[in-house]
Amino acid sequence: MLNLRNRSFLKELDFEPDELRHLLRLSEAVKIAKYAGTEVKRLEGKEIALIFEKTSTRTRSAFEVAAFDQGAHVTYLDPSGSQLGHKESVADTARVLGRMYDAIEYRGSRQADVETLAEYAGVPVYNGLTAEWHPTQMLADFLTMHEASQKPYDALAYAFVGDCRFNMGRSLLAMGALMGADVRLAGPESLAPPDDVVATAREIAARTGAQITVTTDAAQAVSGVDFVHTDVWVSMGEPKDVWTERVQLLTPYQVNRTLLEKSGNPRVRFMHCLPAFHDPNTTVGREMMEHTGMHSGLEVTGDVFDSPASIVFDQAENRLHTIKALLMATLGA
Repeated sequence: MLNLRNRSFLKELDFEPDELRHLLRLSEAVKIAKYAGTEVKRLEGKEIALIFEKTSTRTRSAFEVAAFDQGAHVTYLDPSGSQLGHKESVADTARVLGRMYDAIEYRGSRQADVETLAEYAGVPVYNGLTAEWHPTQMLADFLTMHEASQKPYDALAYAFVGDCRFNMGRSLLAMGALMGADVRLAGPESLAPPDDVVATAREIAARTGAQITVTTDAAQAVSGVDFVHTDVWVSMGEPKDVWTERVQLLTPYQVNRTLLEKSGNPRVRFMHCLPAFHDPNTTVGREMMEHTGMHSGLEVTGDVFDSPASIVFDQAENRLHTIKALLMATLGA
């Protein structure tokens, strides 16, 4: 057993492999306990602030239900619900909230902001997503891959295809390196992960036995993998004038039946952190598809998203169990 009390979780690289495995084992245990009705409340009397500069269905729901299941209370602060960065600095907000709450979750744009919160709050701070890293998603993704394949974490082989510059590409690369997995990233050269992130992943891989591949060839990346990941091609807030160029650049990396078949694995599974633009049944998805002419889906086609290969909703559920484990490990009695 490891002692993670009072630790923040800002990015995967802040934790050692055995600490991440501990969180994943605890996630399995709390998931079983929830289904069995044997869950014990470890967080009674705890107060958690949830700061959402970027809205989310899964992250908010997972943190709230995890806290409620464990007896804690939460305060949800949406983009208009605090003065963070507008009339009050991030550091000053951290010093205020740290006197009132036992922990803080932050979901927003800048990694520097969540790092500042952790520096000044004096309580654990959790990164619910920044442009650079998505560590709570990684716990859910690795638990899901382990459950779906029944393979140990260091035997997993997976690919991420698409825009590799930001949080999902970076986090899947770093987490795979730490866990000793076979991780491949494929995307256009102009959308490759930062050189320093790749270099750090390779340094870690030399210790853990992980295999790191960064390529522009989607077929090479998915060959022999158990899982194919992707993410949206256009992030929240990006202007329409980048849509056409981005879609043209990333169309060779669309996850469709042809790409899955190139894995050579009849049991290959599809994963996505969600939301996904796989059909025109959302305002943004419909607008983007009409604008770009991609009517069968953008980063993933509908026939893959809705197929038996897709485990995206198992992945979404596991946000709850892994976040609960994180709260218990860092705050629990």
